[in-house]
Amino acid sequence: MGAAAAVLVLAGCGSRASRIEATTPTEAKKLMFGYLDSKHLNYRWVACLRSGRSFKGAAIVRCNVNFGDPHIEAYCIVLRNGELYTDHQNADIPCQRDNRAPPATTVAS
Repeated sequence: MGAAAAVLVLAGCGSRASRIEATTPTEAKKLMFGYLDSKHLNYRWVACLRSGRSFKGAAIVRCNVNFGDPHIEAYCIVLRNGELYTDHQNADIPCQRDNRAPPATTVAS
């Protein structure tokens, strides 16, 4: 392979830089519904709020998903290149347990 061809091959092998950005609790909830439905998972409700934490400068939204029994699973969310990106995909996204909730929060099934 010639030097010019090698340069072209290597140029095509580079990975695109990931753009990490914040989402809103409302948008995170919609994205979680889409994700859960695409996986055919059974859940009772999804509740999302800002966690007060950040990942690479982007505010994190924490969504609690009730899978029943009760089994509530936390997903901490940012957007990567405009798509859902959670701590389940990248353990570096901080998602420690907390008991924060907006005042007078009611969750209906």
